Amino acid sequence: MTEFPKTLEQAIAQAAVATSAAIADGYTRLQVELAIPELKPMSVAEQFLAEFTQFGSQLKVFFPDAGAAALARRDWGEVPFKIVDIGTRSPLEEKIEPEDEALLFISPSAVEVERVEKLCELATCPTVMLNPRLEDVAIVGIGYAGRQLRTRFLNNIESCYYLRPIENISVFRSYPGEWQIWREIEEEFQLITEQPTKPMGDEIDAILYGDTSQSNSTEAANASGSRKPGIFASMQRFLRTLSR
Repeated sequence: MTEFPKTLEQAIAQAAVATSAAIADGYTRLQVELAIPELKPMSVAEQFLAEFTQFGSQLKVFFPDAGAAALARRDWGEVPFKIVDIGTRSPLEEKIEPEDEALLFISPSAVEVERVEKLCELATCPTVMLNPRLEDVAIVGIGYAGRQLRTRFLNNIESCYYLRPIENISVFRSYPGEWQIWREIEEEFQLITEQPTKPMGDEIDAILYGDTSQSNSTEAANASGSRKPGIFASMQRFLRTLSR
């Protein structure tokens, strides 16, 4: 079992190992999520790429636009991989080459989701999303088109590494391990539960505040409101823990 990360660097190193393991097991559409809003995508990407080196010049790194790609080229200097942008001007077919062995998308958003999907279809190699933001309901939609997109593409991306703090707990998964929930107790994280599927809202609430019946839901809500530390405060604590 992968241990809960004690530093941001450890989390990123774990993410690279989990990604490589999933690729070795035959997964071709993957995502890595360090779901902490305060983290800067460029910094996380640079550290992840330093650990994810096995593809060398056959790795192609995609940024959402030409400006972000140019910034990475300037700040990162000489790198063994190729830096490109998803873009909207050149044909997508020209962005994929036979020698590509892996594609890494840096923080693609729902604005680019159709082009990302097309690039994944064109590629014959593994594709990895690093901190994607592809499921913005306001853009993707909740109607037929949105459901179709989720069925054929978004729901078929394997989450090989996931780390998200929620109040005083964190949801964690590192492939090939199960999904886990860790609770912060006196600045230490302790494993509470693990399961084969990603824990969602009601499951997390039950762990945080206990499973209450409908008859006393108002009382429970009021009581839980007094003991919630606030998402921002919890994330600040979590960032301090990872930065040690």
